[in-house]
Amino acid sequence: MQSQATEQVIIYSAEWCSWCKTEKEYLDRLGVKYTVRDIDKDGSAMSELLSKVGGKTSSVPVTDIGGEIIRGFDRAKLDVALKEKQLIS
Repeated sequence: MQSQATEQVIIYSAEWCSWCKTEKEYLDRLGVKYTVRDIDKDGSAMSELLSKVGGKTSSVPVTDIGGEIIRGFDRAKLDVALKEKQLIS
């Protein structure tokens, strides 16, 4: 189950991004497993991110929860998507 959850939640982030750190800490507190794709260290991560957001320049964090894209650290939207995917109760 954990590997499935990890694959369901992908955070596109960068080390310099304070909102990215805040989101990761929030998900850690919820016990949600996730994969981090650093757009600065991994060129394919940026390409993947741009394809998911329609090729438009995007700031981070961008979170993919089972195909639902959430831009920025939006706790309410994260909670709704995580509940819909049954990753939190």
